[in-house]
Amino acid sequence: MSDALEALAETAGLVWRFHDGAGQWREAPDDSIRAVLAALGLAAETDSDAADTLRSLSEARQRRILPEWMVVRADEAPALEIATHGAVEWRLECADGSLREGRAEGRLEPGYLPLGRHRLFVGDNVTTLLAAPDRLPEPPRGWGVTLPLYGLRPEAGGGLGTYRDLGRAAGALGGLGAGFLGINPVHAGFPNDPLNYSPYAPSSRRHLNVMHIETGQEGASDESELIEYPEAFARRGKALNDAYALYLASPADPAFDAWRSARGEELERFAIHQALSDVHGAYWTDWPQEYRDRDAAAVREFAAANDERVRFHAWLQWRAETQLADAQRAAHGAGMHYGLYLDLAVGAHPSGAETWADPEHFARGVSLGAPPDAFSADGQVWGVAPLSPLALAQSGFAVLADTLREQFRFSGLLRIDHILGFDRAFWCPEGLPGLYVMMPKRAMLAVARIEAARAGASIVGEDLGNIPDGLRADLDASGILGCRVAVFEREWQGDRGFRNSSTYDPQTLASFASHDLPTWRGWRKGLDIDWRARIGHMDGEAAERERHARHDDVEAFGRTIENHEGCVDALHAFLGRSASRLVALQAEDILGLEEQANLPGTVFEHPNWRRRLPVPASAFSSDERFARAADIMRQSGR
Repeated sequence: MSDALEALAETAGLVWRFHDGAGQWREAPDDSIRAVLAALGLAAETDSDAADTLRSLSEARQRRILPEWMVVRADEAPALEIATHGAVEWRLECADGSLREGRAEGRLEPGYLPLGRHRLFVGDNVTTLLAAPDRLPEPPRGWGVTLPLYGLRPEAGGGLGTYRDLGRAAGALGGLGAGFLGINPVHAGFPNDPLNYSPYAPSSRRHLNVMHIETGQEGASDESELIEYPEAFARRGKALNDAYALYLASPADPAFDAWRSARGEELERFAIHQALSDVHGAYWTDWPQEYRDRDAAAVREFAAANDERVRFHAWLQWRAETQLADAQRAAHGAGMHYGLYLDLAVGAHPSGAETWADPEHFARGVSLGAPPDAFSADGQVWGVAPLSPLALAQSGFAVLADTLREQFRFSGLLRIDHILGFDRAFWCPEGLPGLYVMMPKRAMLAVARIEAARAGASIVGEDLGNIPDGLRADLDASGILGCRVAVFEREWQGDRGFRNSSTYDPQTLASFASHDLPTWRGWRKGLDIDWRARIGHMDGEAAERERHARHDDVEAFGRTIENHEGCVDALHAFLGRSASRLVALQAEDILGLEEQANLPGTVFEHPNWRRRLPVPASAFSSDERFARAADIMRQSGR
């Protein structure tokens, strides 16, 4: 590697030499480094290009009076040291829209800064002042249930669980004493591609999945064990169009028009994207060239010519928001402390609405992923576009703040998927080994605290995998809960025995597993191993080794929970006794199900995101299994 390329990579925050999740030393090749730099908008195709880019970056940094962003304490008046020769004019655009101006030399005092993101202009410099609380309040001890929204049996017809079904589940579980109800991400998906239904590769994280809107016009509910998405999408899509026709035939509703106006340009862009998708297909990268640029004249002409279809897609978001908000009200009305526990996916699909509407915020030609580890020898490529750390800083972290704010509108507890990406993100160039890109961690955590504090909510960060040094301490300092997944909580440096839950860090949420792992019964039987052997992900010899190891793990876990019979009550009591502030019980475990929701590394080989729960939401409150789990939580003091 040339000196210029290495210096540019270091300046840009690339980490190409690292230990992977299995402890093996890795070093990404020069081609990977050049590809990631290109994705950041930094020219480095040749060593001369790299030297020129490095020089430009260095000169730009030398011209700065203040850093691009600064974290300050909310509700205080900071004093900022500025490197200037003589007095300078400054202007502060406050988060509430107010404006302050002044003149400073050596020391700039913008005055009291309330909670929020404020933009400070000094000469040609722009600095984002992130006025955040030092730490979020500690949540009280409690418990809740996680379940798949898509897998709730639709009680008003159709093939997918609805936001109304979610409200029914929240009311039932709240009545049993649960403090939250967690679900898979409900971000906007791809209605025009019914085979792209993974909740973790959404079209847009700032809008909702309209396939969960309840219409009551779909006829009988589908009672089969597995969801057939093409049929389910077709039925719900027709019902939504019919519901809109009825809406248009009814007296004018000023509430929708007022809501649409308040949501502004961002909603309009999304609605235009959806209308274009109806005509040209789900993925904007396959559209005719004239429609790929959101600001193109052809896009404006299309929107004007298809105004009613654009309005329809805005109306769908209104209906989705209304029903999800109703579900949150039902949760609070049933006594839930947090209500809904939503899940923020780590990224957006590279050809979805979010990257079309805000292309400047995303890196192109790379995907988020994870390096090899003990569970995935080849690493993982997730197929989602990463946010550019350079664009984040330049925009004042607006896209991150807006995305978080959208989740907090409907939840009191938010899970941030793979929060390791707040520290460093693993970028995978197409066809090349991946490497890490450092993210503005301190700023991103401050933005998270700002938005959670504004909403009076709490955050759980999924801190699993190849954890960067110091990240868990930073999460704890921010008041963000980590995850303690019992199946992973072991004495890895000792006898590899399972840890007693009483030793878990208090500032965490404890669970047995997750949507990417086997259920309690499935884990004990080794069904995940059987699946991987069946689809060819491991040979017979490797599968047999894994089965022997799983047998030993089951025995070891049985000793830890003092029960070798596979009794789920013993598991729940073990979780209830944990030092963790929050405990999440999986509906699949409560109901004694064996198959897991998702098998990582598969798309169609395993029926991911297709399994239905056997009990409708309205029956949870009378189901003896839910009642027993709730009683165990009460006995544990939750």
